Formats: sequence, C-alpha cells, structure tokens
Amino acid sequence: MSSPKNLVFRCDASVAIGTGHVMRCLALAHAWQDEGGRAVFAMGEITPAIEERLEREGMGFARLHAEVGCEEDARATAALARTKLASWVVIDGYRFNAGYQAVLKEVDLKVLFVDDNGHAEHYSADIVLNQNVYAREALYQSRASHTKLLLGPRFAMLRREFARWRGWKREIPAVARKVLVTMGGSDPDNVTERVVQAIFAERDFEATVVVGGSNPHLPRLRDLITDHKGTVRLVENPDNMPGLIARADIAIAGAGTTSLEMCFLGLPFFLIVLADNQRPAAEELSRRNVAVHLGESATTDVSVIARELVRLATSAETRRSMSELGCALVDGRGTERVLQACRQAISGCDARKARIRDDCGNS
Repeated sequence: MSSPKNLVFRCDASVAIGTGHVMRCLALAHAWQDEGGRAVFAMGEITPAIEERLEREGMGFARLHAEVGCEEDARATAALARTKLASWVVIDGYRFNAGYQAVLKEVDLKVLFVDDNGHAEHYSADIVLNQNVYAREALYQSRASHTKLLLGPRFAMLRREFARWRGWKREIPAVARKVLVTMGGSDPDNVTERVVQAIFAERDFEATVVVGGSNPHLPRLRDLITDHKGTVRLVENPDNMPGLIARADIAIAGAGTTSLEMCFLGLPFFLIVLADNQRPAAEELSRRNVAVHLGESATTDVSVIARELVRLATSAETRRSMSELGCALVDGRGTERVLQACRQAISGCDARKARIRDDCGNS
C-alpha cells in the first residue's frame, strides 16, 4: 500500500449473515480513499441497502456469481484484482478458508484476512487481523512463516465518521434516561421488537431504535413505534452512528462490531448474542466489566431486559466504570495501525525480492 492504487475487498452481506463484514471493511476502505486510493468491493451476496451505501460512498463494486468461498470464487477475485491493478485483497467472511487464501497467494497477491475465530484452519495470508477483545495467537497456530498477526481492539477498524470524535469526553448522568437500541444491519429474528417492548414496560426512558436498511422487519417496527413517538423514535439506516452513540446514556445491542464503536465513545451497554460467532465477544466483554451480557437472543425475555435496564440506569458508579474500561480498550486509531502494517508488509516483500536479485547476480 505504498502508492494510490485499487484495493479489492471480498466480503458479503445478506439478511442471514448480516452486514457486519461489509461495515468493518468500509472502515479500511474509507482510510484507503483518504490516501488517494480506490476501493472495489467484490461480492457474491449483497442487500439493496448495502449496494446503495457503497455507491453513495464512492466505492467500486463487482458482482461475483460463483458459490461463495469455492475455488472458482477465489479465482474470480484474483482475476478482478489483476484487472483493477490491485496488489492487495482484503477477505472478510466465514466461508473463506485455507484454500481460498492459497489461490490468491499463488498469483502473488498480498492478502489481508479479517478473521474472528480461527475458522480457516491454516493461514497463508500476509496479515491476519482479529480485532476482537478475545483474540489470541493460539487461534492461529497453523500459519505460514510470513503471516503477521494483528490481534485485539488495538486494531479495531472504525469508519471515517468516528475520527472527529477522538478526545470527546462522555458525561455520566446520575440516572440514565436515553437508551440506544441497535441489533445490526439485518436482525432476522427481530430481537429489536423484544427490546422495544421492554422499554415500553418502563416509562422513564427515551429510546432511539436504530434499524439497518437490510432489516426484513422494518414495516412491523414502524407500526409498533408509531403509537409511542413521545418515548421512542426510529432511525433507519443512519449516517451518523457516532452522534447517536454519543447522545445515549446506555445501549442495548447485538454483540457485533458495534460493540467496539460503543467502547470507543465510552457508552455503557448490554449485549445480546444474535449468532454463535458473537458469543466469545459478549462473554469476554462481560468478564472485563466493559458490558453486561444479557444472554442469547432465543432465551432473553422482555422482563429480564427491563429489570437489568433499570438496575444499570440507576447506578452511575457502574456506568462510569464501564465507560472508562471501554475507552481504554479502543482508542480509534486501529485503522491507521492496520494500514501501517500493510505498508511494512510491502516494504519487507520488496526488500526480500531485492536480496534474491542480489544473490542471483552474485552467483
């Protein structure tokens, strides 16, 4: 990443898998754009809302038609990277495995693999990034000698709109009133409705409910909230997520990448596990007293949500501690560190090639 070029992102979005893979890739794409480069998203699955966002933010887009994660998919991605004169491919998704990485490395592409749980078994990518609070080297015992690991929230990639909030200080009210509800870009099981019902049960709260454009339950949520406009407002597909996080006193959220954004802005929050891959983050953040883990989406009921919300809302000391611990985890400079690691990988590769040329010339 030493000069402005195209950067190819291979990720997907759907109602089933959500939009988190694309949203964290967007953070790196923003930083790449800011350095004068162009980001191209190669996707096999996409929602209309995500396609519209990519277009609005000036991202290139290419639709892939092979089965996601198969060899044909990998070769199509490699071909696209070559067509776009891209030297790097960023991969983010659970269906991309060791073989997928190997295909890209065979054609001398540099690979950044954004990972959560070590699912690929073996890693030949140049860089593996796991920005989760539970990330550890033991997840990547099987990796190539050249593979560099970037582990933990120090490398949390936050989107461009969060940069101007660095240095902002949160005030902790004696009693929390403003609640932010956000269950990710799709929320296929409509956990949002259950949380809203819990807030309806307690009259002392003012809630902002964030719903992604890929949420299939949006019409039902609109109807549900219409009769409670005084206490609950619905925000669809927001373009100012940092402002919404900053305004809130407490959040109830899915345990995805939004948790790192809330840490950055010091917002005390509850987490509900919406998918199996979110469980380690929810458990570790709860263990560190950064968040409160409410449980699994299938089993957490309205009464539990309401009770825990009131408990935290009336404890300023607990919220202040959670806020400080969250800010200490995420400083908002993770994307810069990831880009720097990529530059170093290029420099190291160039130096190795130079040594090989010198060795050949002296033989």
